[in-house]
Amino acid sequence: MNRITHYFLLSALLMFAANVSAQKVKIDSPDGRIRFTLSCDNGQPTYSLTFDQQQLIDRSALGFEFDNGMFGSGIKIGKITRRVLSEEYDLPVGKTSHVISHSQEAVIPLIEKMAPHRTVNLVVRVFDDAAAFRWEFPEQGKDSTLTIRAEQDEIRIAGNPRVLALYTHGFINSHEGLYTRTAYDSLQESTLIDMPTLFEYPDGIFMGITEANILGYPGMYLVKENGRLISRLSPHLDNPQIVLQSSFPCRSPWRVFMIGDRIGTLIESNILTNLCDPCKIDDVSWLKPGKTDWPWWNGNITPDTTFYPGHNFATNKYYIDFCADNGITYHSLCDFAGQPWYRNDAYDFFPGPGADVTKPEYGLNMPAICEYARSRGVDIRLWVHWEALNRKMDEAFALYEKWGVKGLMVDFMDRDDQQMIAFQEEVLQKAAKHHLHIQFHGASKPSGLHRTYPNEFTREGALNYEYLKWQNIATADHDISMPFARLLAGPTDYHLGGFRAVTRDRFKPQVTRPLQLSTRCHMLAMYVVLEGYLGLVCDYPEAYKGEEGFEFILDCPTVWDQIVVPDARVGEYVIIARRHGDDWYVGAITNGKARTLNLSLDFLGDGTYTADIYTDAEDVSQDPNRLAHETREVTGEDTIELPLAADGGAALRIIKK
Repeated sequence: MNRITHYFLLSALLMFAANVSAQKVKIDSPDGRIRFTLSCDNGQPTYSLTFDQQQLIDRSALGFEFDNGMFGSGIKIGKITRRVLSEEYDLPVGKTSHVISHSQEAVIPLIEKMAPHRTVNLVVRVFDDAAAFRWEFPEQGKDSTLTIRAEQDEIRIAGNPRVLALYTHGFINSHEGLYTRTAYDSLQESTLIDMPTLFEYPDGIFMGITEANILGYPGMYLVKENGRLISRLSPHLDNPQIVLQSSFPCRSPWRVFMIGDRIGTLIESNILTNLCDPCKIDDVSWLKPGKTDWPWWNGNITPDTTFYPGHNFATNKYYIDFCADNGITYHSLCDFAGQPWYRNDAYDFFPGPGADVTKPEYGLNMPAICEYARSRGVDIRLWVHWEALNRKMDEAFALYEKWGVKGLMVDFMDRDDQQMIAFQEEVLQKAAKHHLHIQFHGASKPSGLHRTYPNEFTREGALNYEYLKWQNIATADHDISMPFARLLAGPTDYHLGGFRAVTRDRFKPQVTRPLQLSTRCHMLAMYVVLEGYLGLVCDYPEAYKGEEGFEFILDCPTVWDQIVVPDARVGEYVIIARRHGDDWYVGAITNGKARTLNLSLDFLGDGTYTADIYTDAEDVSQDPNRLAHETREVTGEDTIELPLAADGGAALRIIKK
């Protein structure tokens, strides 16, 4: 169960004279390396950020456009409250099972000197690996409703760091695209930029910008204008002139600046869950992270037998038996020939006026399927379109629980405005009451909410291997962007498990039996490199039969006790090691360039281990499915050489003896 095990406040309401001048507030990280400075000269609030005294963000303005006028000039700083925060908590699903968090906080009232004398609190927390701020809107006299038309926060990037960014075409989008890596001064202007976004400074300092604890508030994007970055909030769908309407009090998500002098610091960080609310689910004992098949990806392939594939018991029995025989936790029902498992009077997933998520397609006996799966030790998950689910959410969740369904993929939201964020929280709250886990597909970035609602197992929000059904863009060159950008926000649904790799010149799109563009070892490694508490095993059963490396997928956990990044270089390669109990799993991937990496095992600590090592075979350039597999004893004093082919990878399972 997620719980706060240790939380104390030191020096509440401290005198701040030592760090505050008349118009300046400084908040340092516990180790003193990160400093967030708020200034309010001439009534204009601005902030800046340094790491080891190097400027990362120059003085940047803060402000809002409310329905009753602008806020951001004629401001004075009120009485500041400071706290030193220390907290420990457990994560039922996460990159680490136990988290210890230390930070310094300041609550800084920003007060208008003239009518209407509004007050907005800027809350700042600084950790050893990040700085973050959020807005709090207290009661405002007679006003009962807060309406925000725009947020006008700046981020004036110091110098000219390299940027890893995802451009997006508009606020309504699936957040699936290819990343651009360029110098900051070459970043496109007047174009929405999704988050997380990574900044790599010349002297080896890294800063990732994203959000935490997005609840009751729209998602944020960045736009470069006149050399500076400006925040842009996703507007209401029915009134684009408004981004937020809320009662008082209200608070924004945290705007997060992840900072370190090694990129691994950002990947290892738990900053997003540190900034999220504690668990709101009283009993989490029913949560069951694990792996699931996903027949949609492979085209619902079935063997050449006497039954017809489709919406029937026999097709589902075939995949349930595959899951049972291989220890895969879940079987997922989605569609057949473009028609969902539930009745729908429209074609190709999108709900028609008569779509009903409580009525299975004719011939599909859901109670019988769930009962058979249960008899074989397998649980059932369902795909649903969010709009169809929204029509009958309460009725559907109660029915699914009665059938014995354990989870859902909710798809095609493609928005992160205030209304859609509210819908997602409602889904998580109500699903938890019926013991259902949630996988958000066609959704915006995560923000650490698996702490608050640990039944959120994963989110998509990334261009992934489903694109191989139609295009050749899900390459190793794209994969290597994930750990340094999208992964900084948290769990990633990536449609893993394709076992038919071909060289780039032999690739062709296939809707059924899709081909893979990276090596078999690259695919194995992705199960460790990516964070995701619901691991997809997407290919069809016969694709895995007798194939080398499948055992690694089956053995690899989906939740972890510890994470270490032994080596990484942005845009080129990464090695990530994750511990589950006493055992370690390691994934290494490269881009389209071959290289040899040396992996120090000093993270193992004391003891002797047995290492299963999977690397690209010598002839992998002819057949990317070929791998070399060896087993040997290792200790923390050993270094292992990992030869990675172009588009390749390596995977290790290290078991303590």
